[in-house]
Amino acid sequence: MIDTHAHIYLDDFKEDRHALLDRARERGLQKILMPNIDSSSIDDLLALEASAPDLCVGMMGLHPCYVKKGFEKDLYEVESWLAKKRFCAVGEIGTDLYWDKSLWAEQQEAFQIQLNLAKQHTLPVSIHSRESTAEALAIVEKLQDGKLKGVFHCYSGTIAQAEEAIKLGFYLGIGGVATFKKGELNDLLKTIDLKHLVLETDSPYLAPVPYRGKRNEPSYLHYIAEKIALVKNISVEEVIAQTTTTAKTIFTV
Repeated sequence: MIDTHAHIYLDDFKEDRHALLDRARERGLQKILMPNIDSSSIDDLLALEASAPDLCVGMMGLHPCYVKKGFEKDLYEVESWLAKKRFCAVGEIGTDLYWDKSLWAEQQEAFQIQLNLAKQHTLPVSIHSRESTAEALAIVEKLQDGKLKGVFHCYSGTIAQAEEAIKLGFYLGIGGVATFKKGELNDLLKTIDLKHLVLETDSPYLAPVPYRGKRNEPSYLHYIAEKIALVKNISVEEVIAQTTTTAKTIFTV
């Protein structure tokens, strides 16, 4: 399995990070892809990647919830790192209308700049689009020239929006929300072909049932695979095989 989105470099894992990686390996994790947040998280992300290069692979980007006034300084650092080191993606980037709408113009600008950086470096993107799927899709559509690809992480839009994302060359990241009783992803999972989905945990957030409300970690990824298999009435092995192949195709890991 490949966890396509996990923030395991955060302090939430400070006390047991090595044990966490061992648990992930034991559960069959081949790679854990780690999206960056802002300039303050880069050092910890790179340190973890260097300490476990067989498993941990970094992305570089500025998360929309951390786009502030003067965000250009953070983006300059993102651009600088992309120029001197190979990452598996530009991420976590995108839009967020859940937490703070006051910097919407800046969010959109930062997103567009980073999509162009992804095209410049021939890298996929990991897109955050909480409460703003339509807006994020519109920006991607405007900039799509055949060079953009990636994942709508923690996908929470409609089936029609999912089909639009797929038409634009993107995939859907499915995480712990799929296991929630009111997660409302069952219809989407039934409708969208498995080949358009990838697995993710978004650790330490959104832990799947039976760990809902607790700290999430990559070793819980199989609960998400099991849920997809149940909804689609196929084997867990098929889910794991296809999502792993898809993740490798997107991210070249």
